[in-house]
Amino acid sequence: MDSDDILSRLPPTFRSAEALEHMSKRQLQTLRLDGRITPIARGFYRKSDWYGDEELVEIASAAPRATIALRSALVRHDLTDDIPAAIDIAIPRGDWAPKVTAHVSWHRFATDTFDIGREELDIDGDRTIGLYSAPRTIIDTYRLQHHEGVDQANDALKRWLRHGGQPSEILRMARSFPHAQRALQQALSILL
Repeated sequence: MDSDDILSRLPPTFRSAEALEHMSKRQLQTLRLDGRITPIARGFYRKSDWYGDEELVEIASAAPRATIALRSALVRHDLTDDIPAAIDIAIPRGDWAPKVTAHVSWHRFATDTFDIGREELDIDGDRTIGLYSAPRTIIDTYRLQHHEGVDQANDALKRWLRHGGQPSEILRMARSFPHAQRALQQALSILL
């Protein structure tokens, strides 16, 4: 089997172990030297004709429960113009934060509420990464306003409401987060 056939069987991004199921180490090295695959991180590659978010692919492959959160999620939902210096990634409390080459700010969220408002975002056709919904992200911003700032939370809430967000939806979800619920109710009473 030639290298074109082998390469076509691999996903857009892959670990060397996945590739070695279909080819020899020498063939893998040849593909790399020929520029047909490009290293993303140690032992992790992408096909050279694939263009996507390499950082998110690396994070998702290193931490399967990784979830885009806080400012990074606000950006994804168009709820802020503030671009974070690092990608905000939440993992369940107690999970290990892997070493990655991407600039990541790891956050550990409680396991009992970790999946509330968590959605899947397709990042390369074969891999997904978690992404908190807009209401969950706003709640987290209020919950962590001592880190994120109350202005950030209020601005995100205003934008979400202008985009058609429903107060009943966010208040229903906020019941699971008592520390944020009161601040959110106060903000909504002023805005509405």
